[in-house]
Amino acid sequence: MKNDKTHFRGCITGGAVADAKAYATRENGVDLISDNTQMTSFTVDGLVWAAGRAQSRGVYAYIPCLFYSYQKWYYTQTGSLADKTYSFILSGEILRWDELFARRGEGLTSLKALEGSINNTYGSLQNRINNSKGCGAVMRSAPIGMYFCSDEMMAFKIACEAAALTHGHIDAILPAGYLAFLISLILQGREVADAAKDGIAALSKCNSAENCSASLAKAVRLAESSMSPRDAMKELGDGFAGEEVIALAVYNVLKCGLDFEGAVTRAAEFEGNKCSLASISGNILGAYHGCAGVPYEWAKDLEAMGLMIIGADKLLEAVASI
Repeated sequence: MKNDKTHFRGCITGGAVADAKAYATRENGVDLISDNTQMTSFTVDGLVWAAGRAQSRGVYAYIPCLFYSYQKWYYTQTGSLADKTYSFILSGEILRWDELFARRGEGLTSLKALEGSINNTYGSLQNRINNSKGCGAVMRSAPIGMYFCSDEMMAFKIACEAAALTHGHIDAILPAGYLAFLISLILQGREVADAAKDGIAALSKCNSAENCSASLAKAVRLAESSMSPRDAMKELGDGFAGEEVIALAVYNVLKCGLDFEGAVTRAAEFEGNKCSLASISGNILGAYHGCAGVPYEWAKDLEAMGLMIIGADKLLEAVASI
């Protein structure tokens, strides 16, 4: 098992460092993060909130807590509340981090979905909020796999439900579940390639999983082939759709032989959705290698590094309380 501080910190900081490498924006000696890392941080916040609520009330409410944490993100990006009754979210500790109030990406699907989620209603697997198959649901889902590091099927279930809060298309929902499933298995000690194939097998049992399953299976085949990375990644798409970016990330980490620097460098040079590809690749390899696998030279000037470490540690504490 890798459910320890080193690997939890590795997953969160690995994703953030990779995101910053692809975002490639430096201000005042600091490497800035994009909205990928911002939203991942709010996923951590929601899970920690749910764990604390369960300890005090005895009831787990993962999806409502994640919804309200994403409403906090909406507030940081717009300066307003989607519904005035949501004012209770403004007391959260995470809102003390000024870096999270910066606009670092479009995130239009998530913003619009959250804006319309009023009166305590939100998207679900039963009531789809839109037909978006964008990558905004999968790129924030790694912490769910961390939280459910001993139960990959629960990780898959909760990540799919959390994705449906803002994205209604199955090809956005299932990739989020797949990433959480993959992270959970990696933290259980599985090899990445084996975990990737197990995830594809799990997807095959889901309704309407054909596109996502096919993309991931193709990614594994291409990683084992002699096709050049440039051509193989073109085959998998530009990464702006959920099923494309998760397939690209799986291909990337496998083709690079699980080398963090190699995978992140390739992602940062990608001609499509490089930030999401990099951050997901970093989450996967950070979970696998732990902190030792994240280059110090890349991490030392990372924006909000303190938040990444605090979030990872709080999530680990939350896991211990389950």
